[in-house]
Amino acid sequence: MSSVFFCPPTVWPAGEKIGFGYSPARGWRSTGVGGVASVFWRPIRAKMAADRFRGRSGEFIEENGKCDCSVTERNTLVLSNVGNSTNIAWHECPVGKHERQKLLKQKGCVIWITGLSGSGKSTLACALSRELHMLGYLSYVLDGDNVRHGLNKDLGFKAEDRSENIRRIGEVAKLFADAGVICIASLISPYRVDRDACRAMMPYSTFIEVFMDIPLEICESRDAKGLYKLARSGKIKGFTGIDDPYEPPLESEILIATIDGVCPSPVSMAKQVISYLDEKGFLEA
Repeated sequence: MSSVFFCPPTVWPAGEKIGFGYSPARGWRSTGVGGVASVFWRPIRAKMAADRFRGRSGEFIEENGKCDCSVTERNTLVLSNVGNSTNIAWHECPVGKHERQKLLKQKGCVIWITGLSGSGKSTLACALSRELHMLGYLSYVLDGDNVRHGLNKDLGFKAEDRSENIRRIGEVAKLFADAGVICIASLISPYRVDRDACRAMMPYSTFIEVFMDIPLEICESRDAKGLYKLARSGKIKGFTGIDDPYEPPLESEILIATIDGVCPSPVSMAKQVISYLDEKGFLEA
């Protein structure tokens, strides 16, 4: 005697039209919005998506006691004054520099390339960025002239403006390094005190100074922008190396110099910097 099992009728969500249709090419298949399987999984998928969103937004982390950004904590933030900014507070996030470096599989740092105009700073910066990219590492170049097209377009070339130009680039470079990016800053930065101030912004050993020790006569012979000619004729005042001093680094991490009067190639300079990064562990998380 066969057994008979009774199954209660399935109640589908309102608005869903479920059925089956036959296609010569595909045979019997479900019809309607997403079919039977789609309707069955839709509530589960919706919950999973909601959990992912809550996790990204921090709500899920906070609920599970893994974040100290609770309402009580927010109400006890310590306010401080920094420069002309008053009543501001520093907010920590659960994803920090260590997590970002793990994601990128590298350590963030600032490679600060300094030297006279025409010494090859931008050439090295671009060659280094290209070589790092080919090796699978993320970098970003902050070129002195490029930054003056936007962020620092309000600054001139007086001593105080140059100091502020370097300070701003130093702050931006610090943010890139904190994001886990290898930041390459390329600018004359003639004054030692300003470069040292940027070094002091960074965590220990993450500021790597590269000195382009190229003689003035070679730089002037290149004169790609024609600036030395204008400075010599008096049409540009306060030009570094002509009527404004350049203070070379006392103890730079990397020195790029001529060999028997010949400048190294862009690739060889880039490889010299990459060798240093590899030796110091910046190319691994």
